[in-house]
Amino acid sequence: MSPASDAMGGLFEADAPRPLADRLRPQALEEVVGQDHLVGPEGALARMLETGRLTSLILWGGPGCGKTTIARLIAQRSGLAFEPLSAVFSGVADLRKVFERARERRIAGQGTVLFVDEIHRFNKAQQDGFLPYVEDGTVVLIGATTENPSFELNAALLSRCRVFTLNRLDDAALERMLARAEALEGRPPPLTDAARQAMRAMADGDGRYLLNMAEALYGLGIMTPLGPEELAKTVQRRMPVYDKAAESHFNLMSALHKSLRGSDCDAALYWLGRMLSGGEDPLYVARRLVRFAYEDVGLADPAACQQALAAWDTYERLGSPEGELALAQAVIYLATAPKSNAAYGAFKAAMKTAKETGSLSPPMHILNAPTKLMKELGYGAGYAYDHDAEDGFSGQNYFPDEMARVQLYQPVERGFERELKKRQDYFGKLRAQRRKQSRTEGDG
Repeated sequence: MSPASDAMGGLFEADAPRPLADRLRPQALEEVVGQDHLVGPEGALARMLETGRLTSLILWGGPGCGKTTIARLIAQRSGLAFEPLSAVFSGVADLRKVFERARERRIAGQGTVLFVDEIHRFNKAQQDGFLPYVEDGTVVLIGATTENPSFELNAALLSRCRVFTLNRLDDAALERMLARAEALEGRPPPLTDAARQAMRAMADGDGRYLLNMAEALYGLGIMTPLGPEELAKTVQRRMPVYDKAAESHFNLMSALHKSLRGSDCDAALYWLGRMLSGGEDPLYVARRLVRFAYEDVGLADPAACQQALAAWDTYERLGSPEGELALAQAVIYLATAPKSNAAYGAFKAAMKTAKETGSLSPPMHILNAPTKLMKELGYGAGYAYDHDAEDGFSGQNYFPDEMARVQLYQPVERGFERELKKRQDYFGKLRAQRRKQSRTEGDG
């Protein structure tokens, strides 16, 4: 293409319509909203730029929170060339071209910022390919990711980058973006105050999505302000930011589990709703509820596991949406049930003790003797049949002879475990009496 045609293309490109979100893109770091902890006067990125010590970094945050904008502005303020790539659309050949251009600039005395959007989409081998160019300063790498870098990026690459976490845009930040759209358009979006608030909630922390909705409303030529219900019909509601295979999956499950453990029924129902509305598999939730019933409620309420299993079975029979009510009922029951992890703790202690004691044999008196030889060797000799005792308790030792008795189960004074503690204390008292009686008889 000739220089004349290049100039002509640039001229027409300047006149081409641009999305509202692009027209409102900040032109300086100070204009970025919602990320003062990074770009504010005392922000970590601002201090890095002031000292002139720009290093490779990873920007981690949700969609529409300003990762690409910040990367562009860092390059601009540092006087470096900006090379943007998307890991979704780029491959090894594209990277080689970028590295070659960066080498040429370096020879000419200019550095390069290589911005890689969705960097977690590159596989491990491709990520390793960055290392020599980052180490020798050919490029300053700025990677953007919506996923937890510690899970998705190579340790070698992470060790050469600083990780900066971007905040989800809060309501105040989204309102500032709407105000900028109003100033640019010369009029507010056609919404009532309640609908304006609803639209910010629908954006779910994503500034780009908010501006796209505002642009759609401006383009409809609506004269009468819309209320929340009319807004929902006019603008397609966005699905919550949730990935069943990514960190949000584990974060929300952790939030549900800990809300149940903390006996906060309302918070637990909220996190259940977040997971289901985000597309989580209800059967996964059901399995986790069963696990919770055994781990955190335990024998403080033995019916908890029955409720959780019944909810699982009900959902499998009814499906969605009818079966989801069963999960909600199980969540309410588990949240309000008395809590005990005594059984969980007892099992962990038992496994630890079993590993420490090795392969000790059971005492001879509790071994069966199905053969004559085994009887001659003393198998089963001296076994006391508990039902023959007046109180149904023999008090014999069932641990290995070489092992001291240990108390693994420590019931709590809550729920049904109060009764179990009474029973355990009762048997302990009888056991002590039997030992004392046995010693007395032995002395006699």
